[in-house]
Amino acid sequence: MLRKLLTGFAGAALAVAAIAAVWASSASAAGQANAPVFDPDNFVAVVDNPYYPLPVGRTLVYSGVKDGQAQRDTVTITSQTKVILGVTATVVSDIADHNGAILEKTSDWYAQDKQGNVWYLGEDTVHYLPNGKGDTSGSWQAGVNGAQPGLIMEANPQIPDAYRQEFLAGQAEDTAWIVERGGTVSVPYGKVKNALTTLEATRLEPGAYDQKVYGPGLGIILEQSLSGPNEYAKLETVTGP
Repeated sequence: MLRKLLTGFAGAALAVAAIAAVWASSASAAGQANAPVFDPDNFVAVVDNPYYPLPVGRTLVYSGVKDGQAQRDTVTITSQTKVILGVTATVVSDIADHNGAILEKTSDWYAQDKQGNVWYLGEDTVHYLPNGKGDTSGSWQAGVNGAQPGLIMEANPQIPDAYRQEFLAGQAEDTAWIVERGGTVSVPYGKVKNALTTLEATRLEPGAYDQKVYGPGLGIILEQSLSGPNEYAKLETVTGP
């Protein structure tokens, strides 16, 4: 029900902000009380969380709109790894382009603990400006300059769990709340059952809220803005394992 409300209010920033504020206040205590502890000795080599699987060799392609123009995102789970805070993380490549012109290149670093929580350990990102220069703001690595690891997906996500996804003061401060479990969502890839929906916000952009929908065995299948300009990305194809 909350997801329907949020979608309906997508063009009304004040309404979305009001709903999100109420949800966040009720969810934060529950999320913080059950927050897992980061322990470098408590990680496994494979990321196979049902809602955030990262099988090496898989490529997911998304189509959508960002910054007022069509955008395609190609996400590839690479065989590369990076050791961060004593944990071997999987490197995921994300390349955004507009009609073949590269807009942004990002390497994200993820690892899964023995309980099944998927941790986000940082990203190396470059956004290409119209003048050809690269903007690396938003890049961060857990353990560097005060940055801390966050969760990208819980082992057993339940309403109204809340969790911090990333933290580097002034650079990366995203938080997510579980708002719906179940239901079927249609994207260009097809109809996906048993979807999981989250609401996301960041202190760096007050009043901005996004919705993400995850499919079992797939990961993110849809993300869209709920305030501000209409921006979205929908899963189009999946190749590989």
